[in-house]
Amino acid sequence: MEEIKNNDINNDSFMTRGCCNPMKDTDGCNVNTSHRCSKLDSYNWLKNIEQPQSYKAFDCIEVRFKNSRKEFFKISDNTEYNEGDIVAVEGVPGHDIGIVALTGEVTRLQMLKKNVNPDIDSLKKVYRKAKVTDIEKWVLAVENEEKTMAKAKKIASEQNLNLKLNDVEYQGDNTKAIFYYTAEDRVDFRTLIKILAEEFKVRIEMRQIGVRQEASRLGGIGVCGRELCCSSWLTTFKSVSTNAARVQQLSMNPQKLAGQCSKLKCCLNFENDSYVDALKEFPSTDIPLKTAKGEGVFNKLDVYKRTIWYTYANDYSNFYEIPLDKVKEILEKNKKGEKVSSLDDYTIKKETKKDFENFIGQDDLTRFD
Repeated sequence: MEEIKNNDINNDSFMTRGCCNPMKDTDGCNVNTSHRCSKLDSYNWLKNIEQPQSYKAFDCIEVRFKNSRKEFFKISDNTEYNEGDIVAVEGVPGHDIGIVALTGEVTRLQMLKKNVNPDIDSLKKVYRKAKVTDIEKWVLAVENEEKTMAKAKKIASEQNLNLKLNDVEYQGDNTKAIFYYTAEDRVDFRTLIKILAEEFKVRIEMRQIGVRQEASRLGGIGVCGRELCCSSWLTTFKSVSTNAARVQQLSMNPQKLAGQCSKLKCCLNFENDSYVDALKEFPSTDIPLKTAKGEGVFNKLDVYKRTIWYTYANDYSNFYEIPLDKVKEILEKNKKGEKVSSLDDYTIKKETKKDFENFIGQDDLTRFD
C-alpha cells in the first residue's frame, strides 16, 4: 500500500462514498466522523443496547456505495462486521467494494421498512473484509470516475443523444461502470454502450433516474441556505401538488415554488398538514364583511398569526389586518342583519396599496388594478 499512500488522491472522490479521507489502508472509516459526509447515511440507534448472549446476531448488513446507493447483503460465514468496515461483496458480475453502514437488529428493521425479505435466496452475499489488493483496485477505480465522466459526456454529445449523463460509478473490481442518466423520452443507447465499452475497457450499464434522484445524487444548496433535503436526509419522494402552495398562502410563482430539480419543492409538504388543521378555524374567504362604508372583501390571511387582510370592494387603496376573533365577531353580527360601522374599528394594522405591495407581492396585486 506504500504506493497508494504516496499518491495524491482526491478527497472529494471518496466523500461520495461517505469517507472524510482517501482510502489508504484496510482499517475502514472512522464511524464518529463518516456521518458528516455520508449522503443519506443511516444511524444505528440500537448500537448501545446489548443483546442477550444466547441471541443469534442478525446475519445481514447494509452496505453503502457511491452517493445514496445502499444495498443489503447476507453474511455467509461467522465473521463479525462493524460499521465503517470496508467489505468485498457480490457484484454482477465479479465483486464490489463498499463500506458497512448498518449491522445488527437495526438492519432487520431497515429491511422491513424497505420490504426486503432477508430469507430470500437471491440476496447477495458478503465475501470478506476487503484485502489490500481489493483496496488498491478500488482506489484506482474511484480515481478514474472523474475523467471517465468527462469523456463519456463528450461521446454522448457526439452521438446527438437526447440524454444527460449525471454520474458514473465504477464497481470495486474495476470491471464494470454504471452510468446514471436522465432523459425525457426513451433513448436508444446501444451504440453508445459499444463505444463506451471500447473506450474504457469495462462492462457498461446504463441506469435511468428521475430529476429528483438526479438532484439527490449531485447535491447542492437550496434557497434556504442549507444542503438539499434529498441529498442529506430525505429518502422518499412523495408527490407535491400546487394545492399545498395554495393552502400555505404562497404566491403561485413557478420560479419560487420549484427546486433545483425544476419540480415543486419537497418542503412544500412539510408544514402542509399543520396549515390544513389551522385553516379549519378560519371562515370562508368568499364571505364579505358588511359595514356601513361598504363590503370588506378578503385579500390575504396569515395562518399562524391568526389574522386576515381585507379591503373595501369599492376602494382598493387601503388594506386592513383584522384578528380572526374579530372577523368572527363581525360575521356573527352580519348573520343577525347588523352592519358594523367600518373596518377601522377592528383593525390592528392598516396599510396603503403601495406599502401592502411588498407584503403580498406584485403578482397578487394584479387583480386590484
